[in-house]
Amino acid sequence: MPQITSNNLRIEYETFGDAGRPAMLMVMGLGAQLTLWPMQLVEALAARGFQVICYDNRDIGLSQKFGKVRAPGTMRQVLMQRLGFNVKVPYTLSDMAADGAGLLDALGIKSAHIVGASMGGMIAQHLGFSHPDKVLSLTSIMSTTGHPKLPQAQKAAIAALTKRPPLSGEAALVEHGMNIARTIGSPAYHVAEDVLRERVRRGVRRSFYPAGLPRQLAAIIADGDRRARLAGVTAPTLVIHGEDDPLIPAQGGMDTAAHIAGAELRIFPGMGHDLPAELIYPLADAIAEHASAH
Repeated sequence: MPQITSNNLRIEYETFGDAGRPAMLMVMGLGAQLTLWPMQLVEALAARGFQVICYDNRDIGLSQKFGKVRAPGTMRQVLMQRLGFNVKVPYTLSDMAADGAGLLDALGIKSAHIVGASMGGMIAQHLGFSHPDKVLSLTSIMSTTGHPKLPQAQKAAIAALTKRPPLSGEAALVEHGMNIARTIGSPAYHVAEDVLRERVRRGVRRSFYPAGLPRQLAAIIADGDRRARLAGVTAPTLVIHGEDDPLIPAQGGMDTAAHIAGAELRIFPGMGHDLPAELIYPLADAIAEHASAH
């Protein structure tokens, strides 16, 4: 897979579909490699007339790491921010959005349809209000505004995501990843054990870098409440959320749509914090129809 210099960083990316078609930039979430986008979804979007570009965010997968920089402790950071103090973080969501904008520049693409999931949705929102010239349309999936009074994640979901992974051993790492997937996944759409195991194993073998997760999480916490900034999003926006998301409850998607002028909201019953196979084509249709209309 190719690498390119974007925002002075090495970024790993993949492209799918005809290069002459409108570009669609896919931005993944916290601690997630580009391979977490289901290939079936990527291929469905390419088949619907887009050049699909997926990439590893900084500090994850095969993109550049920040191993010499420590993140602040999560509880300390949250407490200090509540008290009104600024806490220095290794990088910000704004920096990560600049990575995406820089990737488009490096590829010679003037603007693209931006699709982000979870933290990737937050990065996509930043692209919308900080790099509006890059955004033909915006799709924010299972993301939120950062409003502190919204319902919080279920304790089991937070515990699974932030639990320290085992130090070594592929089998233990795969079990760790499977536990996360089961805990935050869609309650109405069961993934067969062997399918889930192979999916997680491929990710572990491609790259295992848990050190990046706390730095990315620090960027999310430092970003705070985006509601006022979302008023600056002028691109046509679609907000997609699962009705049964245990990590970012559906109210996060509702609040996102409420603070972007003209945004369309689609809630999928039974969907959690993942992209289940049974919803791939409805999701592809929703994203493609929204992008094609703009």
